[in-house]
Formats: sequence, structure tokens, C-alpha cells
Amino acid sequence: MEDLFLTCSNLLEDCEDVVMISIIDQEGSAPRTAGSKMLVLRDGAIVGTIGGGIFEAQATRMAQEVFRSGRAMTEVFNFSGSDASGMDMICGGKAEIFVDLLRSCFPENVTVCKAISDLKRCDQDAWLITKIVTGLESEDQIKQALITKGKKPVGMPLTEEDREALEPLCKGRQPLQVKSGETIYLMEPVHYPGKVYIFGAGHISQKLAYLTSFVDFQTAILDDRKEYANARRFPQADQILIPENMENCMKDLQISKSSYIVIVTRGHAYDMAVLAQALQTNAGYIGMIGSKRKRETIYQQLRQSGIQEEALARVHSPIGINIDAETPEEIAVSIVGELIQARVRLIDG
Repeated sequence: MEDLFLTCSNLLEDCEDVVMISIIDQEGSAPRTAGSKMLVLRDGAIVGTIGGGIFEAQATRMAQEVFRSGRAMTEVFNFSGSDASGMDMICGGKAEIFVDLLRSCFPENVTVCKAISDLKRCDQDAWLITKIVTGLESEDQIKQALITKGKKPVGMPLTEEDREALEPLCKGRQPLQVKSGETIYLMEPVHYPGKVYIFGAGHISQKLAYLTSFVDFQTAILDDRKEYANARRFPQADQILIPENMENCMKDLQISKSSYIVIVTRGHAYDMAVLAQALQTNAGYIGMIGSKRKRETIYQQLRQSGIQEEALARVHSPIGINIDAETPEEIAVSIVGELIQARVRLIDG
């Protein structure tokens, strides 16, 4: 989502108005979930998707009407019965969309979009608040605000009453509609803090870093070999760190509950050294590659050093979802699947 808002902020800064189409409610098997978005430009070009097909084509035509009138619109689409057959869909659900004009002349629109595009460097939850208003009332009105925990909201001004009603609801993974007074707001999470620390810079790590970045984790690579840990081998990584040695590689890291530690070093001794350090942190996820036999060998040595069973129980090892993975690519997929599961559990609390 950050990339879509980066595109939107660039367009607005270039003095180009943009229509943003959002799915604000969804039931059953609609093409995309609530919160899905796309941008439509005056020339008909689109960025992103809300599901494709005739559904998206009709939404794009609505966007052109919004460009002409300057007034936001909502529309409910049914994907069942005669409506579905007429739209070449058999999904069996419905979706409501909000079609809104973001004018480039309002700096608040740029501020919100730019703030969302910058969230990849943020270690805090952030929610986009959209005021659902249509018709004459919607003309020349700022309708979006970004709430980031611990920071002042940006964009649309929110009354104290609205903030008291909305901010406590900024949790979980699902968008929701909330009524405050006579106004309806769509609240949707646009960023979850989460940084994956990949210890080891081998073949599996290369594939893993690509996938973790692809599913919106911040990604850091750590290895004491600079010929392995470098931007040429890890172009997608947000951070590449080269500690003096792996035995003391976490001393300068800011590990938190929203941190994910993946241990895939070049040998058992290094894995054990990193795991011993990881168990001293409050990381939300700790995973170590290897067979059950390797795991038990390392665990036994850690027990002898004083590590308790309760601490070892935090570790996911063998790492990843069991999909009988063999290649580096397959192993990376299994690990990322488990990371996504862990992120869901952490967000839902």
C-alpha cells in the first residue's frame, strides 16, 4: 500500500488531481477485500486494483464522473444472480466502493499520501481515517487523516470528540466503519510495524530477503562476511549490517516485540551463538533453520549453559511451515509463511 500512496503523492505534487477508489465494505466472495484501493487519472490510466474485470471498468467510469463533478460517490456492487452474470462474475458477494477526488491544490492530501509512503521506516502502527461523505457536501473537502500512534494526526482535521471515538479503535487487521456523531468514517490499518532480522547471508537468505520485502516486512541482513552481506547480493534489503563477529552480533540492535529473528547462518556453532543472544531479547518471533536432530543438539548445549525450557519453547525450529520444502526458494516460502502467521498473531494480540 505504501507504494500506491507514494505514486499518489508524486502525482499530487506534480499538480495532477487523482481519484482514489476504495472498497469500504465487502461481504462474501467479492473480488477484493475492504481496504483495497486503486488510483484513476484524468486520462483513464489506473494504478493498483480493486478486482479487475467489468467491476473495475464500471468503477473507472465512475471516477471520470467524479472528475467532472468534483463530488465523491459511493456505489454497491452485487456479485450474485443476474448482476453477477451481467458482470461476468460468479463470486457470490457484494462490495461497496467510495470514489473520491484528491485535489492537488490541497497540501493536506499530499501530506497524508507522503506520510503513508514513508511508513516503511516507521516502527509504529498507523491507520488511515477516511470521512465517507458524498454529493455537494463532499466538494473541496479534505477527507483523509493519518493516525500514527504516538504522533499528531496529519491531514483532515479531527475534532477532540472524533479522536476520542476513533483512536481507541486503531487495532487489529480489518478495516471498519465507525459512526461519530452524524459522520461515518472508514478506519483501515495501513502499516504494521515489523522488522525481520536475517542472520546469515547465504543462498536461502537471498531468497528470503526478496520475499520478506515483498510482503512488507522491513528486512535487515546480518553476517560478518562483507563479501556475502552486501547490496549487490541483497538489493531488496532495507539494511545490511556487518558485525565484527556473530558471537556478539546483537549488541547494537533495537529488538522489540515487533521484531522477527530468522537464524540461517553458515553452521551449527554460529546458529547456537545467535540463538543464545536472541533468547535474551523480547523478539516477537525467533526461528532457527535445521533438522530436529540439529535442534536437539543445540538445545542440549544451551540447557547446559543455563537456558531454561521456557525460553527454548519460544523458538520455531525446524523453521517454517511444513510444505516438504527442499530448494532455497521453497524453504524461503515456508519461512515467510510462518512469519506471516506470526505477524497475524502479534497484530491481533
